[in-house]
Amino acid sequence: MTDINGVGENQKKGLFITMEGMDGSGKTTQMQQLKQYLEHQGYKVHLTREPGGTIISEKIRNLILDPEHEEMHPWTEALLYAAARAQHVAEVIQPALQREEIVLCDRFLDSSLAYQGVGRGLGMEEVFRINQPALMDRLPDITFWFNLTPEESFRRKSGRDPKDRLEQQHRSFYEKIYQSYRQLAEENPQRIVTLDASKSIPWIQKMMRCTVDRYIGKLESGK
Repeated sequence: MTDINGVGENQKKGLFITMEGMDGSGKTTQMQQLKQYLEHQGYKVHLTREPGGTIISEKIRNLILDPEHEEMHPWTEALLYAAARAQHVAEVIQPALQREEIVLCDRFLDSSLAYQGVGRGLGMEEVFRINQPALMDRLPDITFWFNLTPEESFRRKSGRDPKDRLEQQHRSFYEKIYQSYRQLAEENPQRIVTLDASKSIPWIQKMMRCTVDRYIGKLESGK
């Protein structure tokens, strides 16, 4: 099931790139730099995030991450993420891709598979199944996984107060997340590009630019 390299019919327009990894891995910085690089190349780029990206999805985000909602059941959490994703894909991602834009998204389906499928113990296949309607036959073309260990993630976040429910989870929870990302990367090598998040910002950005340039080159050559 975790072999999710498939290309749907709606994946023929635009370019959909997602960023995955532990908090503190540098996803946001690299997304901003990649956006600037691509815009300098003349591409129209839409930057977004999950959960969120639309008014409705942002409201769901606040509901999910509110630290006062300790009683939230794992399936409630998973279904809320899927609901936010459905609105996000329908309202933002699909329209941008139909306009042949490049969409850069901070987290997407892989986060649900890792956090709810493995971290919450719901099962990757079950979580994938409830997300299928939300995907609208659209998987990322490229996913960058920022490979950062839980230990390094906690070190980078040290001294920062936990802001939401997920940040308050025990370290063992994040060890499960990390191992699930490793599994997804191993099983989906055509889509998921592993980046060593311990490397310098310029080195990581160079790897991302080379990957995207190579992918666009293949699209333009018809290969």
